[in-house]
Amino acid sequence: MLIDLHAHTLPLSHDSSLTADELIEAAKAAGLDGICLTEHDFAWDPEEVGRLARRHRFLVLPGMEVNTEHGHVLAFGLSGYRYGMHRVSELARLAAQEGAVLLAAHPYRRQIPWEPGDDGRWQEAIERALRNPCYGVVVAVEGLNGRGSETENRFSLEVAERLGLPIVAGSDAHAREDVGRCATEFTGRIEGLEDLLEALRRGRFRALWLDRAQV
Repeated sequence: MLIDLHAHTLPLSHDSSLTADELIEAAKAAGLDGICLTEHDFAWDPEEVGRLARRHRFLVLPGMEVNTEHGHVLAFGLSGYRYGMHRVSELARLAAQEGAVLLAAHPYRRQIPWEPGDDGRWQEAIERALRNPCYGVVVAVEGLNGRGSETENRFSLEVAERLGLPIVAGSDAHAREDVGRCATEFTGRIEGLEDLLEALRRGRFRALWLDRAQV
């Protein structure tokens, strides 16, 4: 199953130009099997997610993109945003308490050097990224981000490889043209949030670039 693990809708994510209905229809048109709603520091009401899924006859799953002191983290299985989640230690505590799963989003953000041709600065940036506390609490890294460049995603892939963590893919969709660029393929059937959590914990997935050969 092809599922986009990272997407945003308006008005809950102010920087998105897509409503939830538009996002879901775009995901269906792109040939995906499911989409995750991961708004910035906000968790959808599961009942509303269920209504969207039934209306569109499509797998829609709730998630959240948490803005922490050390970068963005995709969270699945949290009941909502709580004060203090901007601290990685508190986010990890709450995730463990609720049985949630955490993924590191776009590791290249604010890390990649402006002169990617400079191998010395590139390696310095990699080493600095490896010290990010987020990587101690996640089960996977977003190695492919649909809004990232080839160089930016290469940075994320190298970070994941050095950490020995598996990679996922998400479009990070904020507009219709973002949807379907990449997705995560799961080997088993995903019918709901619990299936997704179990598959992520067990590593039953691979990241795929769908619309251009970056990797």
